[in-house]
Amino acid sequence: MMEVDYIVVGIGIAGISFCEQLRTNNKSFVVFDNASQQSSTVAGGLYNPVVLKRFTSVWKSEEQLEIALPLYASIERRLGVKLDYKIPVYRKFASLEEQNDWFAASDKPLLSKHLSASIIRNENDAIDAPFGFGEVLKTGRVDVKTMLEVYKTDLLKNNLLIESVFDYDELIIETVNIKYHNIVAKNIVFAEGFGIKENPFFKQLPLNPAKGELITIHAPDLKIDYVLKAGVFLIPLGEDLYIIGATYEWKDLSNKVTNEAKEELLSKLKKLINSPFKVVSQVAGVRPTVKDRRPLVGQHSIYENMYVLNGLGTRGVMIGPYVARQLYNFIEKGIPLEKEIDIKRFE
Repeated sequence: MMEVDYIVVGIGIAGISFCEQLRTNNKSFVVFDNASQQSSTVAGGLYNPVVLKRFTSVWKSEEQLEIALPLYASIERRLGVKLDYKIPVYRKFASLEEQNDWFAASDKPLLSKHLSASIIRNENDAIDAPFGFGEVLKTGRVDVKTMLEVYKTDLLKNNLLIESVFDYDELIIETVNIKYHNIVAKNIVFAEGFGIKENPFFKQLPLNPAKGELITIHAPDLKIDYVLKAGVFLIPLGEDLYIIGATYEWKDLSNKVTNEAKEELLSKLKKLINSPFKVVSQVAGVRPTVKDRRPLVGQHSIYENMYVLNGLGTRGVMIGPYVARQLYNFIEKGIPLEKEIDIKRFE
């Protein structure tokens, strides 16, 4: 019989964020994951405190980054891997009107520290941007794919990861403990992403899944060292490779790549750059989004030692560590969850 403080189901960004809280606080845990959910695997990994469509501030962006960046730095140190790449984000302006909207936004208190007040002229012949760019400050990219790989490897090495489907019917819920096969735990946290739709304890939560697809291109003449936002995101990976993304699809919720998504991304890309490129890969995954754009965090309405951490949406690398800490503090210290993220808002 194995005794732990926590069973964690799912090891995407949400699961890793919660495991880091447990590790920091010397709590024992074991993780179940069957690799069925790919939203974290295909994440672009950007952290950017500004909504670039409307030039508005991301909800709680300052608080999120204060928790998220040290967490990724801690994983880097512990596992000896580079994950956090500081890189500016340039928003392409489509008109003089957009330039003016940018200047107006950069005067606002919440945005002034994140929006550069000077316009960057385009001097790259491979990019079509006659009105130039606005630069977002304090941005970067977390290499989520590498983080998932090294994190899982480390868990396996320490016998903390069980790679199998979690069978909800085998869960025995008692007043004090949760039992699952040969494991006894004080608490269980479900961090399954879109997989929550199969979870009988939380499937009623209003997850609004959105499939996203990304392509990676090789473009030797492009030569940019910043993230470019203009209809699509263009994210440099080094060695002339760039991620292009992402699409939104609400009906087809498979993890299969589609030609339609590829053509959509290529069509937008060709309006942005005029240098030759080759598509080298394409990936798809289903994002766990919520209609009010806030995560799903909280305690089961009947079972007091059962919790959920889900609905991170498109900004998982920023928001995951923030809500994971809130959930940990709620369970262990009795600190109430913010009403905006608590699943009670849907009861």
